[in-house]
Amino acid sequence: MRRIQLPEPPSPTARRSTPDIFESGVHTFVRRAVVIGNGSAASENQSVGLVRALGLADKHILYRVTRPKGGINKWLQWLPVSLHKKLDLIVRMIRGYSQLMLKSQAKKLMPSENGVSKGLLAVLEADVKQIVSFARETCEKEGPLLVVACGRDTISTASSIKRLASENVFVVQIQHPRLHLNRFDMVITPKHDYYPLTPEAQKQVPRFLRSWITPRDPPDCHVVLTMGALHQIDFTSIRSVAVTWHDEFAHIPRPLLVVNIGGPTRNCRYGVDLAKQLVASLLSVLASCGSVRISFSERTPQKVSNIIVKELGNNPKVYIWDGQGPNLHMGHLAWADAFVVTADSVSMISEACSTGKPVYVLGAERCRWKFTEFHKSLRELGVVRPFTGSEDISESWSYPPLTDTADAAKKVHEALAARGWKLKV
Repeated sequence: MRRIQLPEPPSPTARRSTPDIFESGVHTFVRRAVVIGNGSAASENQSVGLVRALGLADKHILYRVTRPKGGINKWLQWLPVSLHKKLDLIVRMIRGYSQLMLKSQAKKLMPSENGVSKGLLAVLEADVKQIVSFARETCEKEGPLLVVACGRDTISTASSIKRLASENVFVVQIQHPRLHLNRFDMVITPKHDYYPLTPEAQKQVPRFLRSWITPRDPPDCHVVLTMGALHQIDFTSIRSVAVTWHDEFAHIPRPLLVVNIGGPTRNCRYGVDLAKQLVASLLSVLASCGSVRISFSERTPQKVSNIIVKELGNNPKVYIWDGQGPNLHMGHLAWADAFVVTADSVSMISEACSTGKPVYVLGAERCRWKFTEFHKSLRELGVVRPFTGSEDISESWSYPPLTDTADAAKKVHEALAARGWKLKV
């Protein structure tokens, strides 16, 4: 007779997974996410940062709202995306008709510089109907869909998904959508976006224009306020990155001062004058530094980077990243002893302030409107200090790191629970 082999009894110390049917109770599980991007690295980093903090980093799909490019399109970025695309279609139809009339068949067959160009073929276009169908058809088997969007160009897409599939999705819009916030399940935005409602801001706006300034109402219960921008930096990622970049940074003389340079914006204008101020201040603190590493962003004007490279490029203590090879940004965040960041970039400042290390800001006095409120709030919390050139970089100071992304993720958990839903990580 053949012997029957019985399975070994489970170990009393072994961790046993609980079937969803018992674990969930009255909950419906959210297992996956969709990120709606706009092509901006800073904006998409905020969405991915939130998804990562929620434990869905490996279970999300990236869709991107794209605008037509090339020609006159650079002057039409202020239009709503849908109207911009319709106008571009009309222009291309007129252009195609003209080419036909001129018998310019060669030109007619050239690929156009719009959303269908070669560079955009690899991008997954954010199609509302496709995402809604995906959410509806897979909801019963896979559970509802978390939709996270960030940036002005994503507002219409995200709100349409919420309107058409409200029972199958939970839609989070990062950055203030200005009007009709009830189009989303949750809005996550920095506190300084509500600066227009403050007495200081009201004094700056003529009375007859105040009704045109947004936001017009204070935040309600489904608005989550943060100090800065969301991102992917926390102590866990810093520790992991520190190991990854060990061979690159372990031998560098300390203290290491990392300088992140952005570019002028509408509300924070500067040029070569700030570059010269930065050079002078860095030369003043160089004696207290073991080494200095400088990085530019895509927005840094050439004339600004040229001055910095010319004045500091040959200094043995200074390394200027030329943008070639692997991106050093994460390594800098992990291994820096202190940071200098230009005032224009809320994202770069927010990331640096999440490390708990000294952060010095250059050019905050050049910012205006709501960005003055952002810098004022950080200074009052003791999170940043102005960079004057009189600092001793070897003298460290600390503060409670900003935890905006983790705090926002907690609010998402609470909102899902109130709906009877629960994240399945």
